[in-house]
Amino acid sequence: MRLLPNPFSALIIGSSGTIGAAFVELLENNPLCSSVVGIHRHSEHSIDYQDPDSIESCASALSQEAPFQLIINTIGVLHTSSWMPEKKLDDLNAEQLVELMKINAIGPALTIRHFAKLLDPKNSIMVTLSAKVGSIEDNRLGGWYSYRASKAALNMMIKTVSIEWVRTKPNSALIAMHPGTVNSRLSKPFRGEQIGRPALDAVADMFRVIENLKKEDSGSFVSYSGEKLPW
Repeated sequence: MRLLPNPFSALIIGSSGTIGAAFVELLENNPLCSSVVGIHRHSEHSIDYQDPDSIESCASALSQEAPFQLIINTIGVLHTSSWMPEKKLDDLNAEQLVELMKINAIGPALTIRHFAKLLDPKNSIMVTLSAKVGSIEDNRLGGWYSYRASKAALNMMIKTVSIEWVRTKPNSALIAMHPGTVNSRLSKPFRGEQIGRPALDAVADMFRVIENLKKEDSGSFVSYSGEKLPW
């Protein structure tokens, strides 16, 4: 049986980003979605992974709007104005590694901890965007050390929490999802505009997978096409 009820309410974390904003637009136009709330660094109830305390305070502030049957976390970073993904081992540096761990692994893990309290205990889904390059088994090209490591750490967090949720949240699914290449600020330096696809198309693909998730899928690493990916 599919987990997502009809109707459902949704929360999009990172709604100021390309994918997050597209999810908000998609769900605002979905007749089955009764309400959609978007949060980001500058929203009324703000969340900022540079300030870990904001994660708990934001979740607490949103408790009046809970429960949500769907929570999607789209926050992540691949590069900044200061650095790009490492091409070789000699490019590896502590500052970049710590920064990506903070944004791609620690922040999302704490988000799962605090925002899990906002999920509907009857039926709910929590999706965190990961990346196929975070798969250890699928790593064939090397490089991108910090990004790969941070997404691999995120995947381990999600898998581990999902095991606990079998006992504590048996009617909820926790999923890591690979969005594919999307035309966005994140992908632009890497031929994203040539090899990616529009954000609305990408989120429509992802939502088709999400709306068919079952509780048995909890702890899975899936792509926008529904393919199960190796950890």
